Amino acid sequence: MALPEGSLEVSEPQLNTTQISVWQPPYRSLTIGLMLTITVAAFEMLAVSTILPAITRDLGGLELYGWAFSAFLLAKLIGTTVAGSEVDRQGPGVPFSIGIAVFVAGLFIGGLAPTMLVLIVGRAIQGLGSGVIGSVSYAIIARGYPDTIRARMLALNSTAWVIPGLIGPAIAGAIGDFVGWRWVFLGLVPLPLIAAWLTHSALHGLAREATTPRQWQQTVRSVQLAMGATLLMIGLGQALPLGGLLAVVGIGIGAPALYRLLPKGAFRAAAGMPAAIACMGLLTLSFFGVDAFLPLVMTELRGLSSTVTGLGLTAATCTWTLGAWMLDRYATRFSRRSFALFGFLLIIVGEALSIMMLYPQFPALLVVATWAIIGLGMGLAYTTLSLVTLELAPPGQEGASSAALQVNDVLGSALGTGIGGALIAANSMNGINGTVNALQIQFILMIGVALIAIVAAVRLPTK
Repeated sequence: MALPEGSLEVSEPQLNTTQISVWQPPYRSLTIGLMLTITVAAFEMLAVSTILPAITRDLGGLELYGWAFSAFLLAKLIGTTVAGSEVDRQGPGVPFSIGIAVFVAGLFIGGLAPTMLVLIVGRAIQGLGSGVIGSVSYAIIARGYPDTIRARMLALNSTAWVIPGLIGPAIAGAIGDFVGWRWVFLGLVPLPLIAAWLTHSALHGLAREATTPRQWQQTVRSVQLAMGATLLMIGLGQALPLGGLLAVVGIGIGAPALYRLLPKGAFRAAAGMPAAIACMGLLTLSFFGVDAFLPLVMTELRGLSSTVTGLGLTAATCTWTLGAWMLDRYATRFSRRSFALFGFLLIIVGEALSIMMLYPQFPALLVVATWAIIGLGMGLAYTTLSLVTLELAPPGQEGASSAALQVNDVLGSALGTGIGGALIAANSMNGINGTVNALQIQFILMIGVALIAIVAAVRLPTK
């Protein structure tokens, strides 16, 4: 079997296509580099989720809690879009290096932040770099690996979350409890630089001569979308009539940009790749709209330490990885649609259990099982939607297709955390009872989003 266009070139004696593996030349160094990069990103994401309650106790600004996630995600949206077009234009090497540098700069700012606002700026810069890295990584898998091992590489990417998932939240919680949360950011700085060094030579083999102009329109649209989403989330946290006006203006600015950034048919979840991309936005909206706030529930409402709370994130990471490997193992026995639908159903069950965590009559450690169920659902659904997008991407447009998938991924995540943050801010004057009411509304809304996703998932491939 011939390698797809854009794959690493290998002479016939070096590669037996009947026994191809991601661990044999010429894929080995690329695989190791990508997994290390994903591991660093995973640790950072899980660490921030674990220590953010401690950060708000130190710096104040509980009303800005959701923005620590949303600023990261909205900036990530811009980085994702810019990187997608650049990968198609010149290959992944330069965008990947720039993404690493920007991400490291954000870590420095976050670790040295004197106020919550500065921390949010640092998180935005981290998000910009993370968006570039994530978009490039998907395009590398589409272009650098043959179709026979793409599902395996996606599963390995999920596996790269295992070590951070097993020890990351606990380590981050312990650092936050005993050393100081700043070192969670600063201590990560060397690792992305090492990852960039390891992947440099492999990415050079995927470079191409830039023969087309830069897609500045896509960049403008991503900025427009981020601005619209920001106004929408600010509006949700304000009283009427100002809040309603800001929300309407935000939708008016962002919706046209989103329509043009996504492939034709994504808004109506047309069968095939458009449905996968639409489902991705609904999936991450529902998931992160609950996941981002469970640490707050555990530490501020149930009185657990950051270290103990990290166990829940560990459970979710492990089951997410299990779900990804289930897809790899049984991909030929069940349809893509079946995997996605089962994943969404598990997420609904887990989010329903999350509502119970708001009330003291239920044991706090039940959150570990809750996170585990949601994580398994994400492993099945997220990996399936990613695979469908890569399988159906037109040749030569892998970067644009993966960028569209990432745009909806990031936008859904930002809206999920932003809506929850707005609800908390609107009820912050009512103390603990206000927070409980806000989170209960948030969790119910996210269950509704997952139900809508099930309707869209019916249009995924049946094989």
